[in-house]
Amino acid sequence: MKKPWVADITLLLIAFIWGTTFLVVQQAIASLPPNTFNAVRFTIAALFLLVVHAVLYRQQWKAWRKPMLKAGAILGFWLCLGYALQTVGLLYTTPSKAGFITGLSVVLVPLFSLLLLKDRVKPAAIIGVILAAAGLYLLTQNQEFSFNLGDLLVFGCAICFAMQIVFTGKYAPHFPALPLAIVQLGTVAMLSWLYAFFFEDYSRAFDPGVLFRPEVALGLIVTSIFATALAFLAQTALQKQTSSTRVALIFALEPVFAALTSFVFIHEVLNGRQLSGCLMIFVGMILAELPIQEWLRSGRERKQKASGGSKSA
Repeated sequence: MKKPWVADITLLLIAFIWGTTFLVVQQAIASLPPNTFNAVRFTIAALFLLVVHAVLYRQQWKAWRKPMLKAGAILGFWLCLGYALQTVGLLYTTPSKAGFITGLSVVLVPLFSLLLLKDRVKPAAIIGVILAAAGLYLLTQNQEFSFNLGDLLVFGCAICFAMQIVFTGKYAPHFPALPLAIVQLGTVAMLSWLYAFFFEDYSRAFDPGVLFRPEVALGLIVTSIFATALAFLAQTALQKQTSSTRVALIFALEPVFAALTSFVFIHEVLNGRQLSGCLMIFVGMILAELPIQEWLRSGRERKQKASGGSKSA
């Protein structure tokens, strides 16, 4: 017997893990360069899922063909660019601000779906975009409206994550999830290694003195195994047991967990204006995902049926 509450609690745990990674990554990249960190993280995650694939899903090897590899590479490109911008951005901004700015990807998805896939945009999503944009203004301004470098980089990350979500919606129905994810994560790893080789001190990734520093080791374990590989497997398996709306609402809590983690561990406190901006972004994220039109349509249909039944009586 399926228990939706078990799925909801597990997905909530995933959102919590994702929220805590902002602080964990920020501490790790103080010792390991940002894209070198991503290279190690996604190499571990891809290899972990490859082992799972080889042991538990051997029948899906036939999916490894050119169309799937191309789709995975496209998804991996956007994911790599997103994580690169986010990780470097964390050098210059705070974990809680990064969490909420990254969350803007949720409200950008409807806009990019309209532009790229010609999907219809829900009125509630438009309101959500406007509300989130106003929230971003409040969150990032000091005395006058201005992004610092970290805010700007993380906003670019939100754009890339939104593109990755849009293209996932395009490609995912055509290929098995696990092989597609392995190619995607493997692409992120390869591109991150390439960048690290030319522009960073990649040799630090092979220095035991760096890798076994508590903040680096913790960062790699949490992000590669729990926040990437296991989170993906859990989401894929459990999302079938609950509604997409509930999943969206649960994952909207990720930036909230990022802010709470920063408050508890590094005593980061947002001022009233910034908290208002966070709240507006959070509400905008929810509005972008809730099927309000479907609820209104169902309500009208029930009302019409009830009035029709009373007239016939």
